Amino acid sequence: MTNVSALDILALLGAAVICVTLMQRLGLGSVLGYLVAGLVIGPWGVGVFTEGEDLLHFAELGVVFLLFLIGIELKPARLWLMRKDVFGLGSAQVGATGLVLAALAWLVGLPPGAAIVVGFGLALSSTAIGLQILADRGEFGRRHGRAAFGILLLQDLAVVPLLALVSLLSAGPVAGGWPEMMGQIILALGAVAAVIGGGRYLLRHLYRIVADARNHEVFAALSLLIVLGVAFLMEEVGLSMAMGAFLAGLVMAESEFRHQVMADIEPFRGFLLGLFFMAVGMSIDVGAALAEAPLVLGLVFGLLTLKGLILFGLSRAFGLGRDDAVRAAVLLCQGGEFGFVLFTLALQTTLLDRETAHLLILVISLTMALTPLMVKLLPLLLPRRPDRAMRALAPRPVEPQPSTGGHVIIAGYGRVGQVIVRMLEAVGIAYRALDLHAQRVEQARRQGQDVYYGDASRAEVLRAAGLDEARAVIITLDQPEAAERATAAVRRLRPDMPVFARARDPGHAADLTHHGVTGAVAEALESSLQLGAMFLRDTREHRAEDVQHLVELLRDDCAASGAQVPPPTDPAARPARGSGSVPSYPAQQHQERPGVRAV
Repeated sequence: MTNVSALDILALLGAAVICVTLMQRLGLGSVLGYLVAGLVIGPWGVGVFTEGEDLLHFAELGVVFLLFLIGIELKPARLWLMRKDVFGLGSAQVGATGLVLAALAWLVGLPPGAAIVVGFGLALSSTAIGLQILADRGEFGRRHGRAAFGILLLQDLAVVPLLALVSLLSAGPVAGGWPEMMGQIILALGAVAAVIGGGRYLLRHLYRIVADARNHEVFAALSLLIVLGVAFLMEEVGLSMAMGAFLAGLVMAESEFRHQVMADIEPFRGFLLGLFFMAVGMSIDVGAALAEAPLVLGLVFGLLTLKGLILFGLSRAFGLGRDDAVRAAVLLCQGGEFGFVLFTLALQTTLLDRETAHLLILVISLTMALTPLMVKLLPLLLPRRPDRAMRALAPRPVEPQPSTGGHVIIAGYGRVGQVIVRMLEAVGIAYRALDLHAQRVEQARRQGQDVYYGDASRAEVLRAAGLDEARAVIITLDQPEAAERATAAVRRLRPDMPVFARARDPGHAADLTHHGVTGAVAEALESSLQLGAMFLRDTREHRAEDVQHLVELLRDDCAASGAQVPPPTDPAARPARGSGSVPSYPAQQHQERPGVRAV
C-alpha cells in the first residue's frame, strides 16, 4: 500500500462497481459483492494488491463511521429500553459462547491461556457485516434486529477486557501487574466520562460557532474531526475506535445539528465500509484454505453451527420467537473483525503460534464471507406461515411512537415557518423543521420545538429528517434558488410527496410549480391582495362579498399567468368611483395552467 498507483485505484473502484452491482442483481447483497471484489484484485486473484492487511487498518474507519451513525440515531432513552438485549442477552452470548469454545480449544490440545483467548475471540461477531445487512434489509426495527444490535454492542464493550486478558495470559509477566491494569481501566472510564460530559456541554457550542460562519465545508470538517478524534482517543485509552465513535454519536443524538452531521458523515461511511469488506476479501488466504481444506472447512462449519445453536438457544431464553431467534443466530454466527485484533495481539505476545493465529484469522474471514449467503438462504429454514409471516414483516419500532400518520418536514424556520409550526402544533400534527441559522434553532429548541440545523436542499439531510416517513413537505425558504433546490431534492427522493412552498412573487410561484410543488403561495401577491382588500372593506363603499370575489379573481389570474396582476381588458370598463362593483377580467385568464395548483 506504500506505492499505490492511479491504475491500482482504478482497479479497486472498477472491481467494487462490477462485483457489487452483480451481487445485488443476484439478490446477494452489497457485502458479498465487496468481499468478492477484494478476492478478485487481491493476492489470490489478479494480484493488483498483494497485502490486504495494510488496507484493512485504513478501512476500519468505515466501521468507525458506521457506529457513529448508529449512535447518533439511537437516543439514550431508547438505548435504556434495550438494556435487556445489551446487558442480558449480549452478556450471556459472549460468556456462554466463549466458555464453550474455550473448552473445545483446550480439549484439542491448546494450552489453557491460549484456549481462553481463542474461545472468547471466536465468540465475537462481525459488527460491520451484521449491521450492514440489517441496514440493507431495513431490519433494525425488527425484533431480531434489536437483539442483534444489543449483542454486537455488548461485544464491542467486551473488547477492552479481552485485550487486557491477552496481556494477563501472555507468556511473560505483565509490566506493572494488577495496579497498572486497574489504572488502565480507570483511565478508560475517565475518558468515557469526559466524552459524554464534554460532548453534551461543549460540542453544541462548538457546532454553533462553526454553523454561524455558514461554511458547509468547515462544518463537515468539524464533524470528521470529532468522530475521528473521539475514536482515536478511545483507542489510546484501550477502548476500540468503534466504541469511541458510538459514544460520540450517542452524545450527538440529542443535538439540533444531528441531521446535518449525519448527512456529512454518510458518504465517508459508505466508501470506507466498502473498503473494509474488500480488505477482508483480500486477506483470505486461498492457498492455505486449499492446502488444508478438510481442517479449514471443518472449523468454518463447526464454528457457524455451534455458535448459531448457542445464539438460538439464548435468544429463545430471552423471549424471542422461533423465527426471530433463527434470524439472529444466522446473522451473528460468524467470526468478527475484532478477532483479527485479538489473535494478532496473542501472536505478538507469543500466546499463540503463527500457524494457529493465521488459521484462526482465515476461519474468521471465511465465516464473514459466508454470512451474506446464509442470510439469503434463511427463508429455506423458516416454514411458510402466511399469517405469522405477514406479522413478522411489519416493522416494529424500538420504542412506542404516537400514531400521527407521518410528520411534516418544514424547510426554513423564519417568520413563515414559525407561524406554520404554531398551526401544526395547534392541531396536533408532528413536524420537523430544518434551518441554517444556528441561533434560531437553539432558541426554538429551548422552547421545546422540534427544530434541527440542516440544509433542506441536500438529499442526505432530508433522509435524516425522515422524508421516507413524512406526510408532506412545506418549504418556507426566503431565497428563491434555495427553495427550488429543496423542491428538486424532495422530488428526486419522493416524487409522490405533497410539497407546498412559499414564493416571492407570482413569477417565482410559477417557477416552483415547474419544479414540481403541489401548491405555492406568492407572499408579495397575498400581502398586496389582503392590504387592498382591507382598504376596500374599510371604505364601506364595496360589499364584503364583492371584495372577496375580486381578491379570488386576481389571485386566480396571477396563478394562471405567473405574472403580476393583469389590468382589466377595457380601461373604459372600470366602474365609476363608489359604484360598489368590481372590474371584469377576461375569462381565459382565470383558468389555471395544467398541473398548476394555487393555494
